[in-house]
Amino acid sequence: MSFCNQKVLPAIRQMKDFELLLQSPFEYMVLLDSHIGQLKSIVETARRHNKKMLVHVDLIQGLRNDEYATEFLCREIKPAGVISTRKSAVLTAKKNKVLAVQRFFLLDTTALETSYRLVEQTQPDYIEVLPGVMPHIISEIYERVKIPVLAGGLIRTIRDAELALSGGAIAVTTSRKEIWNHFLANPL
Repeated sequence: MSFCNQKVLPAIRQMKDFELLLQSPFEYMVLLDSHIGQLKSIVETARRHNKKMLVHVDLIQGLRNDEYATEFLCREIKPAGVISTRKSAVLTAKKNKVLAVQRFFLLDTTALETSYRLVEQTQPDYIEVLPGVMPHIISEIYERVKIPVLAGGLIRTIRDAELALSGGAIAVTTSRKEIWNHFLANPL
Protein backbone atom coordinates (compact mmCIF):
# COMPACT_ATOMS: atom_id res chain seq x y z
CA MET A 1 0.00 0.00 0.00
CA SER A 2 1.28 3.43 -0.81
CA PHE A 3 -1.26 5.89 0.63
CA CYS A 4 -3.06 6.23 -2.73
CA ASN A 5 0.20 7.35 -4.32
CA GLN A 6 0.40 10.45 -2.12
CA LYS A 7 4.00 11.63 -2.04
CA VAL A 8 3.19 13.87 0.94
CA LEU A 9 1.27 13.03 4.08
CA PRO A 10 0.31 16.45 5.44
CA ALA A 11 0.99 16.69 9.17
CA ILE A 12 -1.55 18.74 11.10
CA ARG A 13 -0.37 20.88 14.00
CA GLN A 14 -3.21 23.43 14.00
CA MET A 15 -6.95 23.13 13.47
CA LYS A 16 -6.90 25.73 10.68
CA ASP A 17 -4.63 23.35 8.73
CA PHE A 18 -7.07 20.51 9.35
CA GLU A 19 -9.94 22.60 7.99
CA LEU A 20 -7.87 23.49 4.92
CA LEU A 21 -6.94 19.86 4.30
CA LEU A 22 -10.56 18.71 4.50
CA GLN A 23 -11.09 20.57 1.21
CA SER A 24 -7.91 19.18 -0.39
CA PRO A 25 -7.41 16.14 -2.61
CA PHE A 26 -5.17 14.53 0.04
CA GLU A 27 -6.80 11.35 1.30
CA TYR A 28 -4.31 10.57 4.09
CA MET A 29 -3.23 13.00 6.81
CA VAL A 30 -1.19 12.81 10.01
CA LEU A 31 -2.53 14.29 13.24
CA LEU A 32 0.08 15.70 15.61
CA ASP A 33 -0.31 17.54 18.92
CA SER A 34 -3.92 16.70 19.64
CA HIS A 35 -6.02 16.67 22.81
CA ILE A 36 -7.95 13.56 23.82
CA GLY A 37 -11.17 15.58 24.10
CA GLN A 38 -10.99 16.64 20.43
CA LEU A 39 -9.71 13.42 18.96
CA LYS A 40 -12.94 11.53 18.24
CA SER A 41 -14.54 14.55 16.60
CA ILE A 42 -11.45 15.22 14.45
CA VAL A 43 -11.24 11.64 13.20
CA GLU A 44 -15.00 11.46 12.55
CA THR A 45 -14.94 14.78 10.68
CA ALA A 46 -12.07 13.52 8.56
CA ARG A 47 -13.98 10.32 7.83
CA ARG A 48 -17.08 12.27 6.75
CA HIS A 49 -14.84 14.10 4.24
CA ASN A 50 -13.44 10.77 2.97
CA LYS A 51 -10.09 11.38 4.64
CA LYS A 52 -8.00 8.85 6.51
CA MET A 53 -6.24 10.01 9.66
CA LEU A 54 -2.97 8.62 10.99
CA VAL A 55 -2.78 9.59 14.66
CA HIS A 56 0.52 10.09 16.43
CA VAL A 57 -0.40 8.38 19.69
CA ASP A 58 2.69 9.66 21.55
CA LEU A 59 1.57 13.28 21.08
CA ILE A 60 -2.03 13.07 22.28
CA GLN A 61 -2.43 15.24 25.36
CA GLY A 62 -4.47 13.62 28.11
CA LEU A 63 -3.87 10.08 26.87
CA ARG A 64 -1.31 7.96 28.64
CA ASN A 65 1.25 6.52 26.29
CA ASP A 66 0.80 2.79 26.84
CA GLU A 67 -0.83 -0.23 25.21
CA TYR A 68 -4.19 0.44 26.92
CA ALA A 69 -4.30 3.94 25.45
CA THR A 70 -3.56 2.52 22.01
CA GLU A 71 -6.24 -0.13 22.50
CA PHE A 72 -8.73 2.63 23.37
CA LEU A 73 -7.63 4.66 20.38
CA CYS A 74 -8.03 1.73 17.97
CA ARG A 75 -11.40 0.57 19.28
CA GLU A 76 -13.11 3.86 20.15
CA ILE A 77 -11.55 6.52 17.91
CA LYS A 78 -10.84 4.19 14.97
CA PRO A 79 -8.15 6.07 13.05
CA ALA A 80 -6.79 4.66 9.80
CA GLY A 81 -3.41 4.32 11.46
CA VAL A 82 -1.28 4.87 14.52
CA ILE A 83 2.21 6.33 14.60
CA SER A 84 4.43 5.72 17.62
CA THR A 85 7.98 5.31 18.80
CA ARG A 86 6.79 2.70 21.29
CA LYS A 87 6.88 -1.02 20.66
CA SER A 88 3.68 -1.67 22.65
CA ALA A 89 1.68 0.90 20.66
CA VAL A 90 2.78 -0.56 17.33
CA LEU A 91 2.03 -4.13 18.40
CA THR A 92 -1.38 -3.11 19.79
CA ALA A 93 -2.28 -1.29 16.57
CA LYS A 94 -1.36 -4.36 14.53
CA LYS A 95 -3.38 -6.61 16.84
CA ASN A 96 -6.38 -4.32 16.25
CA LYS A 97 -5.85 -4.32 12.47
CA VAL A 98 -5.01 -0.61 12.34
CA LEU A 99 -2.08 0.57 10.20
CA ALA A 100 0.99 0.63 12.40
CA VAL A 101 3.82 3.10 11.76
CA GLN A 102 6.98 2.67 13.84
CA ARG A 103 8.71 6.03 14.22
CA PHE A 104 12.49 6.12 14.59
CA PHE A 105 14.64 9.00 15.76
CA LEU A 106 18.04 8.28 14.22
CA LEU A 107 20.65 10.14 16.21
CA ASP A 108 23.59 7.85 15.53
CA THR A 109 24.64 4.33 14.56
CA THR A 110 23.56 2.91 17.92
CA ALA A 111 20.04 4.32 17.43
CA LEU A 112 19.95 2.83 13.94
CA GLU A 113 20.99 -0.63 15.16
CA THR A 114 18.47 -0.44 18.02
CA SER A 115 15.80 0.47 15.46
CA TYR A 116 16.64 -2.58 13.36
CA ARG A 117 16.19 -4.83 16.41
CA LEU A 118 12.89 -3.14 17.27
CA VAL A 119 11.48 -3.53 13.76
CA GLU A 120 12.24 -7.27 13.90
CA GLN A 121 9.98 -7.48 16.95
CA THR A 122 7.16 -5.19 15.80
CA GLN A 123 7.05 -5.79 12.03
CA PRO A 124 5.18 -2.51 11.46
CA ASP A 125 3.32 -1.75 8.26
CA TYR A 126 5.55 1.32 7.75
CA ILE A 127 8.61 2.91 9.29
CA GLU A 128 8.90 6.67 9.70
CA VAL A 129 12.50 7.87 9.77
CA LEU A 130 13.38 11.13 11.51
CA PRO A 131 15.15 13.18 10.46
CA GLY A 132 13.96 12.53 6.95
CA VAL A 133 16.78 14.43 5.27
CA MET A 134 19.04 11.36 5.01
CA PRO A 135 18.29 9.73 1.64
CA HIS A 136 21.15 7.25 1.89
CA ILE A 137 19.93 6.04 5.31
CA ILE A 138 16.33 5.74 4.02
CA SER A 139 17.63 3.54 1.22
CA GLU A 140 19.73 1.45 3.63
CA ILE A 141 16.80 0.90 5.99
CA TYR A 142 14.46 -0.22 3.23
CA GLU A 143 17.08 -2.57 1.76
CA ARG A 144 17.64 -4.15 5.17
CA VAL A 145 14.05 -4.55 6.42
CA LYS A 146 11.91 -4.40 3.24
CA ILE A 147 9.24 -2.34 5.01
CA PRO A 148 8.06 0.88 3.30
CA VAL A 149 9.70 3.99 4.71
CA LEU A 150 8.21 7.42 5.36
CA ALA A 151 10.53 10.39 5.83
CA GLY A 152 9.69 13.05 8.41
CA GLY A 153 11.36 15.66 10.54
CA LEU A 154 13.49 18.53 9.25
CA ILE A 155 11.98 18.30 5.77
CA ARG A 156 12.03 22.04 5.23
CA THR A 157 12.18 22.46 1.48
CA ILE A 158 10.77 20.92 -1.66
CA ARG A 159 14.30 19.74 -2.43
CA ASP A 160 14.48 17.96 0.96
CA ALA A 161 11.21 16.18 0.13
CA GLU A 162 12.38 15.22 -3.35
CA LEU A 163 15.69 13.89 -2.04
CA ALA A 164 13.90 11.77 0.58
CA LEU A 165 11.60 10.37 -2.11
CA SER A 166 14.50 9.68 -4.46
CA GLY A 167 16.25 7.92 -1.55
CA GLY A 168 13.41 5.43 -1.35
CA ALA A 169 10.80 6.97 0.94
CA ILE A 170 7.30 6.24 -0.32
CA ALA A 171 6.11 9.57 1.13
CA VAL A 172 7.22 12.43 3.33
CA THR A 173 5.36 13.68 6.39
CA THR A 174 5.50 17.43 6.81
CA SER A 175 3.54 20.36 8.19
CA ARG A 176 4.98 22.73 5.56
CA LYS A 177 2.23 23.95 3.26
CA GLU A 178 4.63 24.90 0.47
CA ILE A 179 5.66 21.24 0.24
CA TRP A 180 2.01 20.08 0.30
CA ASN A 181 1.26 22.49 -2.55
CA HIS A 182 4.22 21.36 -4.61
CA PHE A 183 2.72 17.89 -4.88
CA LEU A 184 -0.80 19.09 -5.79
CA ALA A 185 -2.08 19.91 -9.26
CA ASN A 186 -4.18 22.71 -7.74
CA PRO A 187 -2.40 24.25 -4.73
CA LEU A 188 -4.36 24.98 -1.56
